[in-house]
Amino acid sequence: AQSLKEFARLLIAVEEERRRLIQNANDVLIAPLEKFRKEQIGAAKDGKKKFDKESEKYYSILEKHLNLSAKKKESHLQDADTQIDREHQNFYEASLEYVFKIQEVQEKKKFEFVEPLLAFLQGLFTFYHEGYELAQEFAPYKQQLQFNLQNTRNNFESTRQEVERLMQRMKSANQDYRPPSQWTMEGYLYVQEKRPLGFTWVKHYCTYDKGTKTFTMSIAETKSGGKVNGLVTSSPEIFKLKSCIRRKTDSIDKRFCFDIEVFERPGIITLQAFSESNRKLWLEAMDGKEPIYTLPAIISKKEEMFLNEAGFNFVRKCIHAVETRGITILGLYRIGGVNSKVQKLMNTIFSPKSPPDMDIDMELWDNKTITSGLKNYLRCLSEPLMTFKLHKDFIVAVKSDDQNYRVEAVHALVHKLPEKNREMLDILIKHLVKVSLHSQQNLMTVSNLGVIFGPTLMRAQEETVAAMMNIKFQNIVVEILIEHYEKIFHTAPDPNIPLPQPQSRSGSRRTRAICLSTGSRKPKGRYTPCLADPDSDSYSSSPDSTPMGSIESLSSHSSEQNSTTKCAPSQPREKSGGIPWIASPPSSNGQKSSGLWTTSPESSSKEDATKTDVESDCQSVASVTGPENASPPTDLTKKSSYNLSGLKRSSASSLRSIPSAEGNKSCSGSIQSLSSTDTKDTPKVPPNPDLPPKMCRRLRLDTASSNGYQRPGSVVAARAQLFESAGSLKQVSSGRQAKAMYSCKAEHSHELSFPQGAIFSNVYPSVEPGWLKATYEGKTGLVPENYVVFL
Repeated sequence: AQSLKEFARLLIAVEEERRRLIQNANDVLIAPLEKFRKEQIGAAKDGKKKFDKESEKYYSILEKHLNLSAKKKESHLQDADTQIDREHQNFYEASLEYVFKIQEVQEKKKFEFVEPLLAFLQGLFTFYHEGYELAQEFAPYKQQLQFNLQNTRNNFESTRQEVERLMQRMKSANQDYRPPSQWTMEGYLYVQEKRPLGFTWVKHYCTYDKGTKTFTMSIAETKSGGKVNGLVTSSPEIFKLKSCIRRKTDSIDKRFCFDIEVFERPGIITLQAFSESNRKLWLEAMDGKEPIYTLPAIISKKEEMFLNEAGFNFVRKCIHAVETRGITILGLYRIGGVNSKVQKLMNTIFSPKSPPDMDIDMELWDNKTITSGLKNYLRCLSEPLMTFKLHKDFIVAVKSDDQNYRVEAVHALVHKLPEKNREMLDILIKHLVKVSLHSQQNLMTVSNLGVIFGPTLMRAQEETVAAMMNIKFQNIVVEILIEHYEKIFHTAPDPNIPLPQPQSRSGSRRTRAICLSTGSRKPKGRYTPCLADPDSDSYSSSPDSTPMGSIESLSSHSSEQNSTTKCAPSQPREKSGGIPWIASPPSSNGQKSSGLWTTSPESSSKEDATKTDVESDCQSVASVTGPENASPPTDLTKKSSYNLSGLKRSSASSLRSIPSAEGNKSCSGSIQSLSSTDTKDTPKVPPNPDLPPKMCRRLRLDTASSNGYQRPGSVVAARAQLFESAGSLKQVSSGRQAKAMYSCKAEHSHELSFPQGAIFSNVYPSVEPGWLKATYEGKTGLVPENYVVFL
């Protein structure tokens, strides 16, 4: 709206000048020429008429005079001579006047005609000069607008890609996405109503609030009268819920039904949901019970959904079975068992007739069934092992960029868990530590165990978009528990550690923007990937303020150097589904790898695929090598086809993760083959050889027009440019000091001005090629890399 106002103001000013030009043309050109035509040319035409008349009269009298007979009287002849002399005189005067008028018009034409034209052209030049002046005034606004347009376009592109990824995850999720609202649950349900001749099902829009146990129903049948968008405008019925029970399938001819009891109406109200998953959501919201007359499966008995003696016994027996005979099995805990067998195991163990300390028959049940049963039990608990109450605290703790704080905060939070939960968690994590120590045989590294047990131990209370985005951090929590098991469970936490406070999600979305540069300046490149905050004019290339924490914190926790724990490195899978996109080899000090392998969904049961495979698929692409992993894996450069398939799988996320691996001395072979650096991009030598140019790569994807406006390509193309810069980044350790060899004056708000000899602190590479991020006199910004020397 603001830009349209500015355009309108400009157009009105131009139109006003154009109106003046037209008025000027009428006053200084058309009117004088009209006057010249009427007064001068018109007078010459009148003179011609008079001359023609006198000529005709003179020639007729002359002819008559010549035909006069000489025999006439002398007096008669004299009169005739006198008359002819008079007529000749009149003719002579008329001809002279006519000739004079023609000469006058011919001479006047030379200035009477040219002068108005000159005056008109002067007005025309004034018009164009005014247009130039308007253009000059409009130039700063135009440049700012172009800048804002670029950032807005890039914001749109990155937001669209993020939303598309979320859409894909929602599509692949096993439950319908339900947006957060003021109600615990809301949606359409069919209500069974009695009629004289049987029953009828009437569609209602229902809401339920768990806190007040308030259930409302509004008729939503599409009728012709009183309809507003398909809803009948009738007052809703409000009830207070007494109980909710799932309806047994063979007790009614309809599917997806459940019964509720309310205080305001006697008897039960039978409701029908749209699907099985929708019914589960309603039952979960209403604390729905299973009918007593079902099979004794674990979830059908309310008391077995809590941690009790039978549950502890079951977990210990499962762990003992796995550790004694199957801890080296490939894909342990990842490959699920047959669902019917798992259910049979649960029914056997948790049957009311079974003793609390019942043993698991090792010959009857295979390893996959036992591991799936263990996960199923933990997943079916009424509250996850790490509790809904502390869920957000754990997530916030691991979003911290400080590795030591992450561990300390998780340590403190674990000791805030209820006694039974902590005891069960201790048993489980101790077992997972043993599993990870055999990762060379079973390929179950700490990262992979985090992927599988993160959502099981830390599921969110509501399936929101935020919860989906936090799955990665749930996995990191489990990784920290495994890596620091001894410290967390066998030592007291530091009482001085401040516990994390859950924060609301930041509203400002930061994205990479392609900045403009216009006009003739000394060699200074366009700032290719700077992080632009739409709410401010300052630009920062620090990657630590993305909505979900930094890009680095999104990468696997285990990618950071950890000298205290020594785990076996993960091996890339030999099967087709499991080659990592980027992985790091084990380093000399035994730090564990950040490579994360994924599995093909066909290899595991539906039960596990829906829970973990989708998540591990996303996270394996998002994980990148940490700064300490200095060289690429040798086996990965040979398998460039796998790398290319990794690119296809997630172009956006993998491209985005390249800058966070600035410490890498080189990238994978396939990345270098994708983008060989171009010598044409080296800057030209400026006239003053003593002062080096500010080095910066220029984007080759711009289509520059005459006014300096650079139309950005797609964001993916812009980020692809980062591959080129990533290959040529110099290895500079972060946090060093540097000294300025030359003085420099900042040309942008995110550059630093400094004199020769200035000392910089906290110097580290920027995502902008050829530039460093440094702090000088308390201000942090960009400095040209070739202007400084490290101390």
